Amino acid sequence: MKSKNKFFSNIKSIFLAIFIALIIRSFLFEPFNIPSGSMKPNLLVGDFIIVSKWSYGYSKHSLPFSLPIIPSKIFSKIPERGDVVVFKTPENNRTDYIKRVIGLPGDQIKIVNGQIYINNDLINRKKLSDFIDHDHNIVNKRVRKYKEYFFNQEIDVLDLLDNGLADNTQLFKVPEYHFFVMGDNRDNSQDSRFPTVGFVPFDNLVGKAQFIFFSLENSRFLQIWKWPNSIRYERIFQKIQ
Repeated sequence: MKSKNKFFSNIKSIFLAIFIALIIRSFLFEPFNIPSGSMKPNLLVGDFIIVSKWSYGYSKHSLPFSLPIIPSKIFSKIPERGDVVVFKTPENNRTDYIKRVIGLPGDQIKIVNGQIYINNDLINRKKLSDFIDHDHNIVNKRVRKYKEYFFNQEIDVLDLLDNGLADNTQLFKVPEYHFFVMGDNRDNSQDSRFPTVGFVPFDNLVGKAQFIFFSLENSRFLQIWKWPNSIRYERIFQKIQ
């Protein structure tokens, strides 16, 4: 009898632990890893980040598997221009993307020769020293880096190509309850400039990227034997700007 009671007590403890973990993941914090270079130089492949789930309110996309328990956004708060956000792509409402909020509802945005105009105002930028890219199969590739003076923020961005696919665009008018997002690696990012992403609905925002809690270069998380030579110690607990 004692053994049976202990078994059920252990099962109860496991379910309680799972329930608490789901609550934390759904309403407080959720970890994500960066699988692509679309947010270089600020986020690198192999960065593991923490996203705050309460920053913009909650929707079904706050829950595991986007369970349709929350019909629409609750406790909502509009993101600010320049926030780095995780969202579900409008194309399938399942895939997680991370980009920077460039345009708010009502904004008019156009890219001309790689530079951003918001409501006819040019976002100024200054050339910096080149970014040296050496992730994975890339060997010390030099990429042009700029500092953008984006409203009340200063953001480092990359600009690899002149006359890239999205360096000159149509005029985008951001609809109500939608946002225009871009990657900081401007010539290597699928974002609102392309129909595959387009404008991001408010309900699709999952949360705000807050800080990097771990970072690995050229190795996978489970390849623990590679950690001593792969951990980017200088990036751990770095706040995401």
